[in-house]
Amino acid sequence: MRQYDQAVEPGALPVVLGQAVNAANHALRQRIEAEPSLAGMGTTLVAMLRAGTAVALANVGDSRAYLLRGGQQHGQTTQITEDHLYKHLVAEAANVPHLPDRLARFVDGRQDGRAPDITLLTLAPGDRLLLCTDGLSSYVPHDLLHSALATSTSTQEAVDRLIASALDQGGPDNVTVVVIFVGQ
Repeated sequence: MRQYDQAVEPGALPVVLGQAVNAANHALRQRIEAEPSLAGMGTTLVAMLRAGTAVALANVGDSRAYLLRGGQQHGQTTQITEDHLYKHLVAEAANVPHLPDRLARFVDGRQDGRAPDITLLTLAPGDRLLLCTDGLSSYVPHDLLHSALATSTSTQEAVDRLIASALDQGGPDNVTVVVIFVGQ
């Protein structure tokens, strides 16, 4: 995806980011074809591409993006991506017996149904963004996510606090965290 991390016009953000995710999926497909023992390998993904205040976010699976908006004192932290779990994608999932609590979509090299969701957003001064894997979001309660974003004085402090919280909560999964503070 790195080759797609370049300056683009704001209107092109969703197209370029979608191409980046498709290129990553295609590269995975080629790798699996070259090494069949890797069949079944896959990953979730959350990615961001920015042009000025315009942002496009891509997600596949249960890696997430959160936004803290409205200032650190009184702002709210909102999940701005949707998890691709069966229980979130099936209408009235609570009424469906034995519905698996598994990923319905992830990057795995296949061509069917692996397209990312693309979310567009306009950044405002003071916004704080969090991109993370489920190793964080599955183990750290929302109020702790908010607190780390709202009260940290640097992105590194926020990252360190969030990772420590996930590990303290017993998170056995990988914990990947990116925090972005938008300047005033």
